[in-house]
Amino acid sequence: MSDKRVKNAWAFYDWANSVYSLVISTAIFPIYYNSVAQEKIHFLGADLESATLYSYSLAFSFLIVAVISPFLSGIADYAGNKKGFLKFFAWMGSLACMSLFFFDADNIFYGLSMSVLASVGFWGSLVFYNAFLPEIAKPEEQDSLSAKGFSLGYIGSSLLLILNLVMISLPETFGFADTAAATRFSFLLVGVWWIGFAQITFRRLPTNVHHRKPKEDGYIWRGFRELKSVAKQLNEAGNLRKFLYSFFFYSIGVQTVILLASLFGDQELELESGKLIATILIIQFVGIAGANLFAFLSRKWGNLQSLKISIVVWGLICVLAYLLSKDDPWVEYKFYAIGGLVGLVMGGIQAISRSTYSKLLPETESSASFFSFFDVTEKVAIICGTFVYGLLIQLTGDMKASALALSVFFLIGFLQILRIRKGKEVF
Repeated sequence: MSDKRVKNAWAFYDWANSVYSLVISTAIFPIYYNSVAQEKIHFLGADLESATLYSYSLAFSFLIVAVISPFLSGIADYAGNKKGFLKFFAWMGSLACMSLFFFDADNIFYGLSMSVLASVGFWGSLVFYNAFLPEIAKPEEQDSLSAKGFSLGYIGSSLLLILNLVMISLPETFGFADTAAATRFSFLLVGVWWIGFAQITFRRLPTNVHHRKPKEDGYIWRGFRELKSVAKQLNEAGNLRKFLYSFFFYSIGVQTVILLASLFGDQELELESGKLIATILIIQFVGIAGANLFAFLSRKWGNLQSLKISIVVWGLICVLAYLLSKDDPWVEYKFYAIGGLVGLVMGGIQAISRSTYSKLLPETESSASFFSFFDVTEKVAIICGTFVYGLLIQLTGDMKASALALSVFFLIGFLQILRIRKGKEVF
């Protein structure tokens, strides 16, 4: 199947959901959380740094997705209902974002709980969204289509972020009592944007591509058997398994940097929120070019060569972050430059990782189950990364040491890439 309208609608879901990853995960929510949360928060008998508790809450959300998505994907493949699960998680995430409108200093744990639900909705929906890629596009189209999705995501999320920043900077002009009220309204807008534009995707994506006709009983058991069959195929596919090993290690670094970069700039470098937002916008707009650049490199040199280049740059970013000092008069501009490097490789490594995995898949009708392993690999990586990052902060009080530690994961990921045998899919 290769219908242009379907492919465009698929890519447009990145436009819809990326406002969550930018506004909630990366830009406004972490800064707002840091402004309303006390420096130390008592949780489960311990006094934790607020940044550590936030890091742990994110890790918990990824753990939920990692546990439930394989079983749900097995059921979705058996029933031929990936779109139904995509809708469920999209609605969950968007409604949780809207609920953050009520988050303030008096209900910290409510805010963290809603951010966990929003994270589960976002990442859970991506399992089923990504699984459509091998069904709607030919292998030679998948790199460019994956990059198109990320590019649309960067554009759409940047537009909404700019609108939110204008509201937050001029709250009285928009009828808000103060900056905090405008900030909370931005969370509401994220949810509305997400689920509103997602309707375009829902309308066009096909239902039950392989025309499966499940029996009415035993969905969970049959879904589990579907998953077991996919696990066996995955274990027998040497290159696919090796790619997942590499993906696991470099994803620890990539996702941890994306999720916690603004907290690093805020707490470690003591940069003003306006400068942090400027850096994030630099990342977004450079990311548009970066996603398309690496799609071009993959056509010219192959997917794995493109990934190697990207991983090396990511490792360099970690080292450069470690060398930053808040006492350096040029720290602001160095942070911008590092942000530009992040943007260059962020979209590239994500887009090419998704399409590389899709190309390495065997002929199958169980794409959701295969992509659940891709997703679980990424989520477990994020859990490990955010936990290690938070633990090092708690033990050392130094975010720079945590940033440097991430470079080790990129090195391991690079070494794993070298183990993959040459093949037509990715060379």
